[in-house]
Amino acid sequence: MPVAVAEAVAAEIADFARAGRFSVVWHGGEPLAAGAEHLAALFAPFGAGVEHHIQTNATLIDDAWCEFFVAHDVRVSVSVDGPPERNGERVDRGGKPAYDLIAKGIEALRRHGIPFSTLCVVSDPRPGLATELYEYFLGLGCEVLGINVEEQEGVNLRLNRHDPAAVSAFWAELVGAWRKTPTIHLREVEWSLRYAGAVLDGTADDLLPRRLDPIPTIAHDGSVVLLSPELAGFHDPRYGDFTSGNVLTTPLREILASAADTPWIAEFLRGVEACRQSCPYFGFCGGAHAANRYFEHGRFDVTETNHCRNSKIRLLEGVLDHARDHEPTAV
Repeated sequence: MPVAVAEAVAAEIADFARAGRFSVVWHGGEPLAAGAEHLAALFAPFGAGVEHHIQTNATLIDDAWCEFFVAHDVRVSVSVDGPPERNGERVDRGGKPAYDLIAKGIEALRRHGIPFSTLCVVSDPRPGLATELYEYFLGLGCEVLGINVEEQEGVNLRLNRHDPAAVSAFWAELVGAWRKTPTIHLREVEWSLRYAGAVLDGTADDLLPRRLDPIPTIAHDGSVVLLSPELAGFHDPRYGDFTSGNVLTTPLREILASAADTPWIAEFLRGVEACRQSCPYFGFCGGAHAANRYFEHGRFDVTETNHCRNSKIRLLEGVLDHARDHEPTAV
C-alpha cells in the first residue's frame, strides 16, 4: 500500500477519531510482511487519536516487532487454531507447517508482556472439541478468544454444512468450559449472553444499530469494498469488482454516502429486509453477512446461509441449551 492511500483515509476519518474511540484494523494477507519501516509510515498520517489493530499469524513476530507494537501502542490479534494438530491449514510459503513459528511469535509477545487476542477457525464443530480448545487458549495466555466456524468463502470452496445438533452441542460445551474458568473474554459467548440479557430486560431492540455499519475495507490500491472485507479482490460478471470507489480519487465520506448506489449493495439491503421479515433470530444476527450470501448462493438477496446457521442460530441455541441444562433447581 502506498503511503498516499493511508494519507487519503486518515484525512477523511480525522473528525471521527476526535469524536471518540476509533480503530483502524490492518488485516488481509500478513500485515507484518510490509516491514516495520513501511508499516510505521502507513501509521503516521493517522496521528495519536487512532488505535491500530493488527491481525497476524505471528510467524514474523520477534523482539523487534514487539518493540514496534509497544512504541505504536498496537493491539495484536493472532490467528491460531488450537494445538499443533489443529493447525494443518496454516502453512508457510513452502507448504510446511507454520505452528512452530506461530508459537515462537506468541512467546515473544508474552516475553514482552504484550496482551493479545486470538482468532481460531474451527473446521469441524462437534462435542468434545470445545473443551480442548478452551483449555489450550487458557494456557496460551490470550485475553480474548474469537471462534470462527470455517466458512465457504473466497478461495475456500469446502462446504460448511454440519449436523445442527453437533454444532449446538459444540457451543454449549464451550460455554461450560468457559464458565469453569471465565478468565478469557470469549467473544461469541459474550455476544450471546448480552443478547439474552437484553431480551429478558426488554432492551433487545437497542442492540442492533439503526443503520448497517459499512465496515469500509481499503485495499492496497485505495479501492473501497463495503460491508464484507472478504469480497475485496474478487470479480463477478454481474457485480463487477465489488468496489464502491477509490480514496485516491473520491473522498471516503462521499463513497460512504453513496453506498446504496453500488448495485450489489442495493441487492444486499433487500436481502437484509427479507431476513428481518422471516427469521426469528434477526434480532441477534442482523441478517446474513454479504460475503456468505454471495459465496454460498452467488447473490445477495437470499436469506439463510450455512454461516448464519453455524455461527448465529446454533450459537444462540447452544448457549440457551447450556443455560437450560444448568438451571438451578428450586428447593
